[in-house]
Amino acid sequence: MSLPLLATEEELQHYLQQPVPLAPGPAQLALRLASAAVRRFTRQIISFVAADELTVMGGERVLTLPQRPVVVDAGNPLTVVELVDGAGLEIPAVEGRDFLRYGAELHRGEAWPTSRLMGWPRRYPTGIWADRVKVIYSHGYLEVPDEIVGIVLDLAAASLSNPRRLRSEASGQVSVTYTVETFGTGSLTSDHRAILRDFKRRTLSVRLT
Repeated sequence: MSLPLLATEEELQHYLQQPVPLAPGPAQLALRLASAAVRRFTRQIISFVAADELTVMGGERVLTLPQRPVVVDAGNPLTVVELVDGAGLEIPAVEGRDFLRYGAELHRGEAWPTSRLMGWPRRYPTGIWADRVKVIYSHGYLEVPDEIVGIVLDLAAASLSNPRRLRSEASGQVSVTYTVETFGTGSLTSDHRAILRDFKRRTLSVRLT
């Protein structure tokens, strides 16, 4: 799947305050590589994806969806189906009846012991998800957050201004020395990473099958 850029060439022109070549070209490549660097660090797609289908491993009380933010509304329903191994059964789970959703976490029942056991009856312990769960859900941002756009533009601008990763270069009587951060063209700086930590997937509490 080809993912959209996290910033546009028009935004890059405004950021650099100068024209950039139209796609396809160096500007588009720089934005594509910068977008990939942000996605790799955060382990998030970030762009909006509708009706994404995946099967995750369950077996616990809480199921954490890997991509954030989770979008659930009239046009983007959340579908959850528990897959019972060996029996071939597919049991739909309904929000509010079989589980409660808190952001990207799907809570199946309450911690034992309790009188509240959602999703009863089941052929496995109540309050616990089946070993495998199929989920169809929408996630990501319809509009990329400004913090992420800024980082992508910063990386792309560094790539365009210093594509050969030189520490310094001279043209006639003009000499330019690049900072250490700029020298690492295409790499996230410590400031970038600090900003992106709020968007990063903190734990891998689900395993893709």
